[in-house]
Amino acid sequence: MRKKRVIFLGRHIMMKKDFAELVLAGIKTATIRLGIVKPKKKYVLLHSGGKVLAELEITGVKVKKVRELVDEDAKQDGFESKEAFIEALKKIYGDVKEDDDVTILSFNVLRRIEGSEASETSRYLGLRPADVASIALRYGVKLHPRDLIILKKVAETGSIRRAAVALFGDVTRRKAIRVALNKAIKKLIELGVIAKKDLEEGRTQG
Repeated sequence: MRKKRVIFLGRHIMMKKDFAELVLAGIKTATIRLGIVKPKKKYVLLHSGGKVLAELEITGVKVKKVRELVDEDAKQDGFESKEAFIEALKKIYGDVKEDDDVTILSFNVLRRIEGSEASETSRYLGLRPADVASIALRYGVKLHPRDLIILKKVAETGSIRRAAVALFGDVTRRKAIRVALNKAIKKLIELGVIAKKDLEEGRTQG
C-alpha cells in the first residue's frame, strides 16, 4: 500500500497561467491536488508566472479517492470530465492509482491584486504588510541583511506593530519596518512579481 501523501498549504498557492486565468474568470472554483492537503490559512495568495494575481478564500476542503471523483469535481477544476482531469494528473505526478487520495480545495476570489489598487490609501498595492514580507522572501529579493531580518519578523508576527516590538522593544520604531517594506515593494515591482499598472495614475486620483 502506498504511503499517504500529506501536504501542508501555507499562504501561497501556485497555478499555471491557463488555470490562473480560469480562476480570475470565475470558471475554475476549485483545485484538486494529489494527496491529503491541509491548509494552514483560510486566505491564500494566488501566484502564476512569477506574479501575485489575487487573494483567495478557501471555502471547502474535501478528501476523496481518485476512483470517487466525478465529472462535477473535474469541472470545478476547469476540466471537461473526470477522465480529462485524471489524464492531466498523470502528466503532473506520473503514476496515479485509483486508491490514491486527492484533496478538493474550493475557493472564492476575494480580490485581484494589481497596480490599480495602489493609491495613497493603499500603501502596499493592496497587500497586507505580512504578505509583502512573505512574498519578498519567497521570491528571494536582494536587500540588505538588516532589511531581510525585518521582513522575516513581519512575516512571522503578521504585523508592523508586533514586528517593531519584537525587534526593537518599542512600537514607535515602526518607521524602519515601513522603509524595509517599501524597499521590498520596489524590488517586487522591478522583478515583475507585482504589477505596476496605473500606479502613478492611482496616486494622482487618491
